[in-house]
Amino acid sequence: MDTTPSTLLPTLGQLQRRLTQRFQRLYRDKLNHTPGKITCQILEEKLLFVIEDSVTKPEQLLVDEGQAELAEQVRSDLAMALRPQIIEMTEAVLDREVVDVLTDATLATGRTSVVIILSEPPEARPAAKDSSS
Repeated sequence: MDTTPSTLLPTLGQLQRRLTQRFQRLYRDKLNHTPGKITCQILEEKLLFVIEDSVTKPEQLLVDEGQAELAEQVRSDLAMALRPQIIEMTEAVLDREVVDVLTDATLATGRTSVVIILSEPPEARPAAKDSSS
């Protein structure tokens, strides 16, 4: 059991921001693409990402040329290629083992979802309590 004082632990919000920033960097560095808004939510041992404007220029070109099926295959192959980096990034930030990574994308809307299952919930300190109650 970790004996780190809870005051030294990051909040869930801080962990989510850190993961969002790392995910943006991963897209930029590996795909040469800057996605739109990235939403990150940690729910117990589940980590959820929704990435807006995730379609890369080559994928969009394929869709525009009527090759949506090939674009879907490219998207699937990219998700598999990024999987090791996503696992490494997540394990480094949350200090938890990644059990599974599930991805899906909709080229029509330009959104990608990534669901990461962790071995156990990450350690985080509670957010500040609302003092008005």
